[in-house]
This record gives sequence, C-alpha cells and structure tokens, in this order.
Amino acid sequence: MKNLKKLALTTTAVIAFVFSISAQKNYLKDADLAYNNAQYYNAIELYKQAYTKAKKADAKAKILFKTAVSYHEINDLKGAETYYSKAIKAKYPDPIALLKLANCLKAQQKYPEAIVEYNNYKKEMPSDVQGENGVKSCELAQQWKDAKNTPETRLKVDNMALINSKESDFSPSFADKKFTTLIFTSTRLGGSGGVDVTNGQNHSDLYETKIDKNGKWSTPVQLGTTIVSKMNDASVAVSKKGDVMFMTRCPEGKGKQFKCQILFSKKQGPSWAEPEELPFNVDSVAFAHPAINPTGKVLYFTSTLQGGYGGKDIWMSTYNDKGKAWGEAVNCGPSINTSGDEMFPYMADDDKTLYFSSNYHLGMGGLDIFKTEKDASGKFTKAPENLKSPMNSAGDDFGIIFEGKKMKGYFTSNREGGKGNDDIYSFILPPLFFNLNGTVVSAENNEPVQNALIHLKGSSGEMFEIKTGTDGKYTFKLKESTSYEVTVATDKNTTSQSFKLGFLANQDLGKLTTVAENESKDFIKDFALTPVKAEIRFPAVLYELGKADLKPESKDSLNFLYQTLVDNPGIVIELQAHTDSRGNDEANQLLSDARAKSCVDYLANEKKIPLARLMSKGWGEKKLLVKDSEIDKVKTKEEKETLHQKNRRTVFKIVNWDYQDPNAPKSNKPAYKPQVKGEENSEEISE
Repeated sequence: MKNLKKLALTTTAVIAFVFSISAQKNYLKDADLAYNNAQYYNAIELYKQAYTKAKKADAKAKILFKTAVSYHEINDLKGAETYYSKAIKAKYPDPIALLKLANCLKAQQKYPEAIVEYNNYKKEMPSDVQGENGVKSCELAQQWKDAKNTPETRLKVDNMALINSKESDFSPSFADKKFTTLIFTSTRLGGSGGVDVTNGQNHSDLYETKIDKNGKWSTPVQLGTTIVSKMNDASVAVSKKGDVMFMTRCPEGKGKQFKCQILFSKKQGPSWAEPEELPFNVDSVAFAHPAINPTGKVLYFTSTLQGGYGGKDIWMSTYNDKGKAWGEAVNCGPSINTSGDEMFPYMADDDKTLYFSSNYHLGMGGLDIFKTEKDASGKFTKAPENLKSPMNSAGDDFGIIFEGKKMKGYFTSNREGGKGNDDIYSFILPPLFFNLNGTVVSAENNEPVQNALIHLKGSSGEMFEIKTGTDGKYTFKLKESTSYEVTVATDKNTTSQSFKLGFLANQDLGKLTTVAENESKDFIKDFALTPVKAEIRFPAVLYELGKADLKPESKDSLNFLYQTLVDNPGIVIELQAHTDSRGNDEANQLLSDARAKSCVDYLANEKKIPLARLMSKGWGEKKLLVKDSEIDKVKTKEEKETLHQKNRRTVFKIVNWDYQDPNAPKSNKPAYKPQVKGEENSEEISE
C-alpha cells in the first residue's frame, strides 16, 4: 500500500512538472521558427498547441491560416481545406486565404466549389488576375476532364505499380541512350536517412531499375554508395552519352533552413564519382530539378534566384568549352515564369521544346505539365500549352521525360487512385489505325471487277497502287493527319466474269482525310465501271440532214468521248458511223465514212487527242440494229422513225489498250508504288 501511495505521489509530481513546463513553453515561437525554416510537418503540431494557448481572436485566425499553409505545403489537401475554412470563418483578414482555399479545392477536383471561392476572392481583390484565371482554369479543367475524341484523350496513362511504393516515387530520368534504365527518387522504407522534418516522410534517395526483353522493370535498387547520403537526394538528369549525372541534394538541420543545391557526378566504370557542386550554386538560394539538353551544353533547372518573376522559376546555364565551366544562371523569361512556381524542366530531343510544370498558368489543379518552344533567336516567347487530361489531373503532375522522339515516356503524379503519395506513371500515344476499303463492280450488273488499278495519292506526296482481286475488293493502310485522293484506272486485264473485253475508267474521285481524326476508322470508297463491248455507245452525235457536218450540240457528245479518252490514256479507239437502210447503199457508205471522220477531226483538231489514238470507219447500212422487216411491223410513222434512229448511230470500239504518248514528259507519269506494310505508322511527337 505504501508503495502504491508513493507511486501515486510521484506520478502527481511528474504531471505537475510537465504542465509547469508546458505552461512555460512558447509553442507559437517554436511553430513560427519551424514554419519559417520550411519544417512544415513539425510546425503543424506546434501551431495546434499554440492555438489552445492563444487568447485573442486575431491571433487564433493567424495560427489557423499558418496551420492550413503547413498542411498545404506537405500536400495534405484535406487538412489544408479544413484549416483554410476555419481561418476564413475566424475572420482572417488577408483575402489570400480565399485564394489558397480555392487552389486547394481545385487540386482536389472540387471545381464548382473552387469557382465559388475564386469569385469570392475576385470581389475582395478585383485587380488580381488570379481570381479570374482561377475561374477560367476550373472551367477548362472540367472541359478537358470530360473531353472525348481529342488528341489528348488518346494518351494511355498507367501507374507503374511494379516500381512504385506506398511512399513517394517521383522524377524519373533515363540513364542510358537505349532507354532501358531509369533512375528515380523515392522516400520508400530502407533509405539512408531518417524522417524529413519538412514533410514528415522518409528522406529521399535515388533508385535504379532496368527493363528486360519482355518489357518488365526490375525491382528498384539504390544507386551506388558514392551517391547515397543521409540528406535528401532527388531529381537527377543524365547526359545523352551517359557519362555525367546532375542531381539535387537538400541538406537539413533542426531549427535551420538549408537550401537545395545542384551537384554533378561523372561516370567511373560501372559506378559514379563523388558528387560535386556546380559553380553557380549560392548557399542562400535554392537550386533543384536539373535537366540537360541533348548536346550536354545547356542545363535547365529550378531556382529562387533574385531577378526572377516570383516564386520558383526555370533558369538555364550554358557550358563554356573554352573555360571548361558552367556559365551564370539566366532566367528563361516571362513567357514561362510567373509569380507562381515553375519547376521540373525537361528539354526534348529536338532541343527546342521545353516541358515544365507550373501552378500558375491555367491548369487543372496543383502542378500541371506545360510545353513551350524556343524561337529562332533561342528565346522562349511562345505561350505555354497545357498538356490537358489525362496527362494532367487535379493533383500535382510533373517530372516528364520522353523516350527520344516517340510520344512515349514517364511522369510523376499524386492523382487519385495512385499507389503511394507521388507515383511514377507511364504514357504512350497508341497508333491510330486507318483503312480504306472498297469494291469495284460493273455498272451494268454489279458484278465484281478484277485487276482494276486503284490509285491512292496522299497529301504527303506518296502514291500507291493496288489491284482488285477476283472479288473486286481492295484495301489500303492510311497514315495519320493525311488527306487522300483515290481513283480507279483500268487496262486490258481489267475484266469480270461477264465482260472479258474490259472496263473503262472514269472521273470518279474519292476524297478523304485522317486529319483531326482521333479514333481509328475504316473509310469506304466503291467504284462502278462501264464495261467494254464490241460496240460502245455514248450520247448521240447529231449531223446536218444528209451531211457529215456536226451540229453544235453534237460537240457535247464528243466532249463526253474526249473525257473517256483522257480518263483512259492507254486506249486506241475506232469511231464507227452507221446509217439506216433508207437511201442508196453507196451513198450511205460514203456518208458514214465522212461522219466518222468528222468526229475524228473534231477530237484531233479541237481537243488535241493524238491521231495515233483515233481511227474512223463508216459501215453505211451494213450493221443494222433493227432490220427492215421489224420496222415494217410497227403501225405508226413515229414508231418507224424511232427504229430508224436506232440504226443511225455513232459508236466506238477499243482496238488497243497499250498506247503511250511519245511526246509526254517522263515526269508526268505518276510514280505509283506498292504499299509496304507498316509504313503508315509513326511514333514521332506531333507538335
């Protein structure tokens, strides 16, 4: 019993002592110190303690606001939303709380609620464009999220669950020119450091994974001991040659704020040398997220250097070959950089297109990935373009890399549905598949036509030819973003089961385009051809009564024949004129000869068809379609005249399919070629 009483007394004394110490401890001062040193994880609990001690309403409101900011900085959006709302309710005087709450809601994909808060901020701060831009960004975000059949929605984005952990995995970088090795940052268990006082996560370390021949990534392992440290190591970039690696290292200390710096390490055999700081680093300024251009001569990075546009900016440094050193940091300009944060640059293989992330340019929430281009002078003047959904989300999207010029690569996101906090995602633009299919048939009986020559001409200048099979069908593979014309030609081998003499080509032209098509599609273009017979008719040719002179309206009929000759440049024809049975046989023969010749003269002299393609023959009354005995059977004069008219006809037949114009320039003949399977596909980035 005595022992129990003694224990009770001792416990009471200890509790009294703790409360005495607690009463004396200045939580607000400690919280502000942690906050100012960006140690937000520690600051949160200290502010909560300070809140219980605060007496004045304005002090409580300020503590609530800083608690909200601390939650926001460690990316606890729900906690941030709660405390921003509490701060606003507690009459926190600065309208910035409304803006930050709106940003927080947008980052959680709560777009309607975010619009309300952006509008509230606009009322308080009408001169600040961030309110109006916030409303616009929410409206755009909803459009992009719900968009269908757009170039962006074709992207296939997948979580790389095999290499991601339950912690943060981010900033992938290729470590070799074959794109088979990835180096990335992770705060997973088993790292070299303890807990990061900034965000409460494990210290970040660099890990490596390799892809096998089956496309499977290996279990990530830490980089060599020369690279691993007790500090936060993150965000690397490896030169194209694979001989130099740039990295971010962020030291820390209790009660102090150290700035991240950029280091470089040279490859030494299979390992890396001890990292060294780059000369443009300044201890009092943060430098991070290095990205090396394809030549290895320009380094892009994030910094808070003076002379920027506010927040974090994208800067660049150029390597001086003579001095063998990196030059001073140069800001990439106001087209990219804003009063917000621009981070995680990446220069594409074209050494022209810069990708980066921003929380200020119109986006879907948090950090969004954008791209811009250098102009002829090497400056970034083009307005950044948002990569939209599904590349971007309401969360933070950053750290993009590409597999060469392919629309394929990796990036980081903390979007909903991930495995951990930040996760690495893969993306690829699947190829679109376009086919042109069709059938060629006889215009007379819909019978399939074989060996019809189908010509395809693309806006790229390529031309292809294919022959129809016995079923009359054909098919072509088409390219993306290309317009096409498809026509049909014939030769002596173009036949069908019923028509062995061949078929005439015509002016039928199919036009189609895959431009702005964002889904695979089959196009159809069918053709109907006129069969060749022993005697081919065309619109009636009219002559002056009893003469060979062409009536003016007959030229329209012969123009039809002219077009047939143009559409079928290899045929040689014989124009044949026939009379009815009335009149003198010899006179009819002479008249038909003259009429056939007058047709040839018109085509040769006025339409410039080579005479080598034209023959004429008069048949007089030798080939009557309707015999006199049949005509005599009809009763009326009108009926008899109609039958005589059938006999008075001008027709043609094909005597040769192999004509070649000896005067035609060789370059005028289209260079059609067979289509090679696979040549229609392209994996290059479309700008």
